[in-house]
Amino acid sequence: MASAASPLSEPRVLAHAKRRLFPADADDGYAVVDTQFSSDRWLANESIDPAITDELAPFNHVRVGSGYPDLVGVRLLSDELLAVDRLGDDPPLVVVEAKGHTNRRDADVERGIVQAYDRLHEANAAYVAVPADTVSQSARTLARELNVGVLGVAPDGAVEPVETPRVVGNRTTTETTAIRFQAGAQGVAGKSFGLNHPKNYLAYPLAVSHERDTEQVLAEHVVRATDDARTGAAFLNLIDDQPASPRLTPLGREVVRFALREYGSVEAAIATFDDWKRSRERFCDLAPKWGMLTRRVVYEYPATQLLVEELQHIHDDGIGEPSLPEVVAYLHELHPSFTVELFVRGDDDVRSRVLNADGELRRDPLTDGEVYHSPTVFQLKAVLYHAGILTSRGAEPSNLDPAGDVWALRESV
Repeated sequence: MASAASPLSEPRVLAHAKRRLFPADADDGYAVVDTQFSSDRWLANESIDPAITDELAPFNHVRVGSGYPDLVGVRLLSDELLAVDRLGDDPPLVVVEAKGHTNRRDADVERGIVQAYDRLHEANAAYVAVPADTVSQSARTLARELNVGVLGVAPDGAVEPVETPRVVGNRTTTETTAIRFQAGAQGVAGKSFGLNHPKNYLAYPLAVSHERDTEQVLAEHVVRATDDARTGAAFLNLIDDQPASPRLTPLGREVVRFALREYGSVEAAIATFDDWKRSRERFCDLAPKWGMLTRRVVYEYPATQLLVEELQHIHDDGIGEPSLPEVVAYLHELHPSFTVELFVRGDDDVRSRVLNADGELRRDPLTDGEVYHSPTVFQLKAVLYHAGILTSRGAEPSNLDPAGDVWALRESV
């Protein structure tokens, strides 16, 4: 029986497991931990070390199967963590249930295995993370039968796979899509928009196709912040941002085809961007054909369709000019995980302010502009404005008045 002084409480076990599966220095993948761990206390008489809370962040309340796993993430895992080769090239959706020592008993490993198994209806791989000294032979047998991985956590924080799961196929739900969204190239958690005018991104495929150096052409005709333009072009799926040199995606090639049809050459098309430098006019009014192309490109972005459809429903409900807090509260009722990932910064203090331990939305913090993701409320909103989708442009969170920030469709139907 473990003592009450054992360091391997459930939050600590989960932090070690997260570090192994989703290391902080990895440049791929994304994971969230359930909001129950955002509190400063665990059980009635145990506090959570703030350093552990920092490791566990960001927090969200994501439903997978019939419940809410302790951790949900997406990442290509190393072979030692999986029993067989992965299915296809897409990174698996991984769930983890953690069990730790308490002052009353050892970790309930078998219960954790059953809970993790339940998540396999919507996950690709499921694990239970537990103190290594609590894994019995019967628990290992149960894990193998149910295709659940077992991660044994040592007191020093080392994590070793005791049983490895097979990756399985599954159906995807809106809630799990939210995590896949953040883990991909188009998620707002990592690199996304650094510029707030879509012309800077639409020009990038033209610069890639130009016979001269891509960065030089872009800096000469469009914008000097070429790295931001490249990142945003990848974010909008116009290029596949390879380490050596970017390659055009099908959508990026369509931008080039449009330019050739309208101007006859890439050189002539990109030269027109000189006329639009420092213009404050809405892009769809300044250059209507480019504006329509922008609309098509931005509508391919995963969050745009959801936003447009729900803003239409808000309009149908009689709210013609909904404020940002009203939109977030409305969306959270229908798509809670996606709403949090899209709009709310991932800092542990911000998520803890906006969500309670049960994942319910606290509305008062939504009036503070600092809780919002800048790529969404500033850059994405500005792009949607220039595309003619929204009525107003975005603002930096530091200058944002959420209650006065209107999110309304330019044309409601």
